Amino acid sequence: MTDAYSDIPELADLESGRSLVRIPSEQNVPFTPRVRALVDTAEFRRLTDISQLGLVSRVYPGARHSRFEHALGVFHNALRFIQQLRRDEKFRERIDRRRAEVLIASALLHDLGHWPFCHPIEDLALEGMPPHEDHAGRYLLGDTELASVLREVWEIDPEEVLDVIAPRSDSPQLRLLRSILSGPIDVDKMDYLERDSLHCGVPYGRNFDKQRLIQSLVVNQAGDGLALTDKGKTAAELMVFARYVMFSEVYWHHAVRSATSMFARCFFELHERLDLDDLFDLTDAGMIASLQRAAAGTPSAQLLDGVFGPKRRLYKRAGEYGHEHEVYGRLAQRPYRFLVECARNLAEELSSSAGTPIAPEQVLIDAPPPHREVEFAVDIYFPKRSAYRPLKEVSPVVDALARTQFDEYVKRVRVFLDPQVAESVRRLSDFDRCAVRAIEKTNS
Repeated sequence: MTDAYSDIPELADLESGRSLVRIPSEQNVPFTPRVRALVDTAEFRRLTDISQLGLVSRVYPGARHSRFEHALGVFHNALRFIQQLRRDEKFRERIDRRRAEVLIASALLHDLGHWPFCHPIEDLALEGMPPHEDHAGRYLLGDTELASVLREVWEIDPEEVLDVIAPRSDSPQLRLLRSILSGPIDVDKMDYLERDSLHCGVPYGRNFDKQRLIQSLVVNQAGDGLALTDKGKTAAELMVFARYVMFSEVYWHHAVRSATSMFARCFFELHERLDLDDLFDLTDAGMIASLQRAAAGTPSAQLLDGVFGPKRRLYKRAGEYGHEHEVYGRLAQRPYRFLVECARNLAEELSSSAGTPIAPEQVLIDAPPPHREVEFAVDIYFPKRSAYRPLKEVSPVVDALARTQFDEYVKRVRVFLDPQVAESVRRLSDFDRCAVRAIEKTNS
């Protein structure tokens, strides 16, 4: 197809098969000289040593893929989205060649601001903590190698890329670009569901028709986001369910959340001793070493050793509560500082009931954080009727999941205990009552 996008080098190489680099699973990613120039900057190369899934590898050993690999996959998806959307008149009217190139660069750089174990740290909502999208400005703005490559090789102002990743202005065109990068059906989810599933060795995130979804992409009625033709409805349903199962069986697997809770409690206890700007420039190994140095001689040292030491020693699940339970309703979406105080009060309650001393750091509470996952809200376009309808109105599968918040299905409140005290506490008949009393004490 000859159009305004035809001489974008990455699209040309996608279609011709030139200058490719291979990533799992059998993806041929265009690797033009200007892509190589971005990828070879120090700011981008750090992503090779930052794990995509962090603590998930403590449960799924194969989950050691990097944010570098994921970034290449997202970039590849962005090219495929443009390849499809260039057939849509609304897209051609709103997204010229320059904006398409900004989207391509933004897809490649979308995780630039990630630091090691980023999501568990962000969920703590510590005062003064920048979102990782804003943290990308540290590498995009100012006198950095990456910013120079964008200006001189891509002829793109780095602030344009940052505005797509971390919105600072608004227009229909920008909303459309952002919906491609971060929306109900986006290049990011389409990659991480498949890639995380592949490396974890589970089928759940790959059981949707990626090709059909891409072939069904159109611009929505307002012209500021994506929609799907009716031919993509089933593929969309499968993607919704794939995401649901990946959260249930991988991201919020109870042992993954145990490791995450141990790490989160350590970071919460130690963060005031740390230079976060320097810490967030490090790789996984560098951050772990810095935390271990800061934790030396404190109760956090044993928690860190249980997650990162030579012998894995994760805390045991002692209580689990779904959205129908009183404990869930009183702890979900509460600030992390409240959860820590509640865990300390629960340690006192359990010590009294079990007749054995339980230290504050031996009890951890994990609960859904204040922010919620993005809802899968996308319109289905019926060409024969020239009509758009929300997916949940035409899909019994999506409607069933939409009736209760996605988070409430897949994210549970859990209490984890040090293995040394877990067995004695598990036998308590009044464990739930202890939890309720701890919550009431924390609220008072």
